[in-house]
Amino acid sequence: MTELVITGLSKSFGPNTVLRGVDLNVASGSLVAILGPSGSGKTTLLRLVCGFERADGGTIRIGDDIVSDRNRHVAPEQRHIGYVAQEGGLFPHLSVADNIVFGLPRSQRKARHRVAELLELVGLPASYADRAPQTLSGGEQQRVSVARALAPAPGLVLLDEPFSSLDAGLRAETRQAVASALAAVGATALLVTHDQPEALSMGHRVAVLWGGRLVQIASPETLYRLPADPALAQFVGEAVLLPGTVRAGIATCSLGELALAAPVADGPVDVLLRPEQIRLTAAYNAATGIRARVREVNYYGHDASVNLTLNEGNVATPIIARVPGYDSPHPGDAVTLSVEGAVFAYPRRPVH
Repeated sequence: MTELVITGLSKSFGPNTVLRGVDLNVASGSLVAILGPSGSGKTTLLRLVCGFERADGGTIRIGDDIVSDRNRHVAPEQRHIGYVAQEGGLFPHLSVADNIVFGLPRSQRKARHRVAELLELVGLPASYADRAPQTLSGGEQQRVSVARALAPAPGLVLLDEPFSSLDAGLRAETRQAVASALAAVGATALLVTHDQPEALSMGHRVAVLWGGRLVQIASPETLYRLPADPALAQFVGEAVLLPGTVRAGIATCSLGELALAAPVADGPVDVLLRPEQIRLTAAYNAATGIRARVREVNYYGHDASVNLTLNEGNVATPIIARVPGYDSPHPGDAVTLSVEGAVFAYPRRPVH
């Protein structure tokens, strides 16, 4: 197994600075997901680790070997990296087996070295070995791409948005199979994605790349529950941010007095809740609580996103709640809100 250590990594293209002093440590045998919006520098970071681009500054160490610093740039083929591209990149004129062994020495290619084992590892039957890649589904092709990346037993596996071209059902199934395969061989892996559920479900840790900087590196649970700032909270899933005040460890806002998940100094704050923390009950059944009116319901089957208006005097405050699909209300319904679990708060910066 191999550790990846990135220190002070920077890269510019002409006047455009893409990466600014990136520090990242991927522990041996772990998977770190790099999450960020389009243009944040995710693909550039991956290309620098691969060796497809040369860094302007900083170092990259893979295992015991420094592969990039101010004095050296090790060629991609010498970095012992497995790479899975967005589209898979399988050769249509080769069989599945020949695709898997393509990068191996000639003797191993002739012997179809570990083909059956690798197909089983990614959840495909050994009988697929002689099939043409184009006869497989998109998800199956991506599994073959992962098998090919694992065939040389690389020290590090890089995944460049490998599931983005798949439909929702295939995406969930394929990423689970890929995660299981990587875990089974104890691979060290770096995944780049703009898909929040993908990053949170696959990464042992998630690193958010924003404007060329890593703004937070944390476990998926910590990143979702305790994001570093309000903008990040709104990027990582849906967020409800309400003005409030903290006094003696209690946050008070339009949804009442709420317990804090982490200590915050007394004073004005922005209170963060996730929509699934907000519980709805029919107004006529609730003796206490905060009254609201349902404006819109977006129904997804397993759950529903409910847009509500909370009337506070002459001010209508928009609120989003997420409820089970079987229990979703209807537009125009009067409901009562309550909050489940602790919330997070950010001290409000003074306006100059």
